[in-house]
Amino acid sequence: MAEKTGKPPGETVHAAEAPLLWPFAAARLAMDACFWWLERGSIEQGEGELPWTTPASVALELATMRLRDCSRTRTGQPALVCAPYALHRAQIADFAPGHSVVQSLQRGGIDRIYLTDWRSASPEMRHLSIDSYLGDLNVAVDEIGAPVDLVGLCQGGWLSLLYAARFPAKVRRLVLVGAPVDLSVESRLSQLARSAPEMVYDQLVARGGGNVSGDEMLHVWSKAPDPDDIAVALQRDLSDEEGAALLARFDRWNAETLNLPGTYYLQIVNWIFRENRIASGNFTALGRVIDLKDVKAPVFLLAGLDDDVVPATQALATASLLGTPSALVAAASEPSNHLGLFMGARTHAHAWPRIAEWLRDDQPSVLARSA
Repeated sequence: MAEKTGKPPGETVHAAEAPLLWPFAAARLAMDACFWWLERGSIEQGEGELPWTTPASVALELATMRLRDCSRTRTGQPALVCAPYALHRAQIADFAPGHSVVQSLQRGGIDRIYLTDWRSASPEMRHLSIDSYLGDLNVAVDEIGAPVDLVGLCQGGWLSLLYAARFPAKVRRLVLVGAPVDLSVESRLSQLARSAPEMVYDQLVARGGGNVSGDEMLHVWSKAPDPDDIAVALQRDLSDEEGAALLARFDRWNAETLNLPGTYYLQIVNWIFRENRIASGNFTALGRVIDLKDVKAPVFLLAGLDDDVVPATQALATASLLGTPSALVAAASEPSNHLGLFMGARTHAHAWPRIAEWLRDDQPSVLARSA
C-alpha cells in the first residue's frame, strides 16, 4: 500500500521504504512545504532503547560508533557488519529472530561477528565527515585484527567499498547488500538527490544547528508505516500473535531515529549522490584518491528484484567497477524490496545462508561461478 506524503501529484512512496529515502525526499519536501515540520513537536519515544536480538559486548567506544562484539569464539576469521548510517539504528542488521543478519551469519557458521552501532550525532559531532567514519572504521578493523570480511548494508555498502579500496590489504572478502555505488544507474535515490537545489540541503543543516535531525525528518512521513508494507518488508504474515509483536517492534525501531552530522550528510548528498564521485574515480578518502580497481578481494553482491531504492541493476553494476577478477565475483538477487534484504524472513532463509557459506568457503570462485 502506498501513502501520499505531500509529494508532487502522482508521486507516492511506500511507507516502510520511505525512511530510507529521507535525506533527499525531505529536502524536496522542504522546498514545497517551507520546512513546516520544524514547527511540529518531537516524536514520542518509548521508555529505553529497543533491545538487541543478539547478545553482545561493546568492544570499543569511538566518536562515531560503538563496536558491538557478537562473537561466540575468540578465534577464526572475523566478519564486520557495516550497518547503514542513515535515519535508523543499526538494529536493521539485528532486528529479530529470523530477521537478523547477525544471527543468520552465526547460523551459517560465522562465529566472530562485529557490528557498527553508529551514534546519533550530538552538536559536538556536527563537523564529522566521511573521513571521520572511515578513520573510526579503520580503528575498529585494527582492534578486531585485519584482514576482516566486510559486510556492507545499503549505505554501509559504499562506506565498506571505500574502506576496501583505501586499505585493500585489510579486507579479505567484501559483501555488498543493496549498496548504492554507481548513481549514474537511475534510481529513486539518484533522482531525488538531483531534484532539489544544493541550497536546500544546506538550509536543512543550518536549521538543525549543524546536524540533520532524525526526529524532524521522520515527521516528513505523516504516519507510521502501514502493516501491509511492513509485512512485505519482513516477508511474513503478521496476523498472528508473533506477527503482532514484530509489528510493535518495527514501530519502535522506526521511531528511534539518529541525527546525522551536517558535514557528513552534505558530503553524501553532493559527492556521492549528486556528483557520483565514487564510481567516477574522483573520491578522496583519508588523503588518497580512491581507485575501485584496487579492490581485488572476492566480492558478493546481493540485490533485491523489487528494490526501488537501490534497483538490482544499480546494485549489481558495482562488479564492473572493481579490480576483482570476474571469477571471484558472486552475484545474487532475491524477490525482495530494499528493507527485505536485511529484515526479510525469506531472504534470511535463502540468501544469507549462501553468503555465510561463501564467506567460509576456501575457494569462493566455485560459488561465484554458480551465481
